Amino acid sequence: MTVKKPLLIAMSLVSAGVLANPAPVTEIGRSGRVASSTTAVATGSVEQRLAALERVVEARAEAQVRMQQQLQILLDEVSELRGVTENHSYQLDEIVQRQRDIYQEIERRVSAVQGSAGNSTASSAAAASGPAVTVSGNASENDAYERAVNLVLKDRRFDAAIPEFENFLRTYPNSVYAPNAYFWLGQLLFNNNDNAKAKTSFERVVTNFPDSNKVADALLKLGQIAERQNDKATALTHYRKVVSAHGSTTAARLAKERIDALK
Repeated sequence: MTVKKPLLIAMSLVSAGVLANPAPVTEIGRSGRVASSTTAVATGSVEQRLAALERVVEARAEAQVRMQQQLQILLDEVSELRGVTENHSYQLDEIVQRQRDIYQEIERRVSAVQGSAGNSTASSAAAASGPAVTVSGNASENDAYERAVNLVLKDRRFDAAIPEFENFLRTYPNSVYAPNAYFWLGQLLFNNNDNAKAKTSFERVVTNFPDSNKVADALLKLGQIAERQNDKATALTHYRKVVSAHGSTTAARLAKERIDALK
């Protein structure tokens, strides 16, 4: 009986693999064909031995494919979990930032009430617990700012608050509340994914009001916008500026976390 040379070579190679791994093969793929053991490979005619070897190779190939598929599934799941974790971390930072904004606004309102009532004792206690808050003596200005802020804090009408803050800044461009108003406006635009306008608002806080306590938060937001735009270098520049110039703030701690994540 004549056997083609390539077929004999394949038989020799597979036989060597079988000898290296003598475990019996009892399941051969989807077709349901079964080889009882490696003994079947070593006995019988050449055709039978070749058929047995082919079944062994086929079974091993199918097993490798299944293992590769399972590995890919596991890798995809790990990648998805990593993305979910990063997203949750980012959302938590956003919640912390919003809470800080609310607390600062409450402090400003309390200070305003205390100042109008002339309660010096309470005012001293408030000053000891945080930075001094400047209050405008213009009733119309106060009302306009309160109206814009209440749309956020009380009514939760975020879209309506955007034009209200814009109108306030047009009417009172030199207001003592201007840095806070620009920051609130930037935050609302940021939440709406209007990155270009949000960036402009935060930049005005940093550039026009360098002594404001909102500068560190505005720089942090500028870093986050740069991240959204896949500009890692700019994001790191903003974050490092927060850490170096405002190291004792919560914004600096959040910036340090983002620096570590981007390394």
